Amino acid sequence: RQITKESMTNNDATNNSATPQTPASYATDSCFPGPDPYAPLGEVPAFNVTSQDIAEGEEIAERFRAPENVSPQLSWSDVPEGTKSFAVTCFDPDAPTGSGFWHWAAFNIPVEVCELPTNAGAAEDLGIDGVISLRNDSGERTYFGANPPAGHAPHRYLYAVHAVDVEKLDIDPDASPTVLGFNLHFHALGRAILWGWYEAK
Repeated sequence: RQITKESMTNNDATNNSATPQTPASYATDSCFPGPDPYAPLGEVPAFNVTSQDIAEGEEIAERFRAPENVSPQLSWSDVPEGTKSFAVTCFDPDAPTGSGFWHWAAFNIPVEVCELPTNAGAAEDLGIDGVISLRNDSGERTYFGANPPAGHAPHRYLYAVHAVDVEKLDIDPDASPTVLGFNLHFHALGRAILWGWYEAK
């Protein structure tokens, strides 16, 4: 189903819900209630990210939602020159919190790594020496799947791979993912985003 302004208005009048338009940009589909979380960070070059588990702009399968909490496979390529490490995050900008909801935040991924297998997020180090995962907003250092409140709205889940200009980000392992996001503002050379959505009826 394609969403138009009229159908959004009619649907909002009945149940405040709509099926997301696909394919569409995560930043421009009007059926999502939250903002574009990356808009304030300024533009950086994009590079390629793909997944065998998540299709761009499509509904996220049950396996990758809570409570199963299986992180999707991610592969990336064509990263910016000067990249020395990577960070991987998953963020829900539509959560009714005023500050979104962090589902995953891992950094100091070595530059030679270009793929995370399915369920890598079950391990705090992603199965890679030296990687640090911060506590997400569910309080865990592992991946937490999509879990929007029932009846709220469709939520976006932005899986981002960040190309970083240093081998190691000096961030306290007990810091929040927001601190990682702040550091990435100054150290990201590029960003690749793959997104999906889910709505709990």
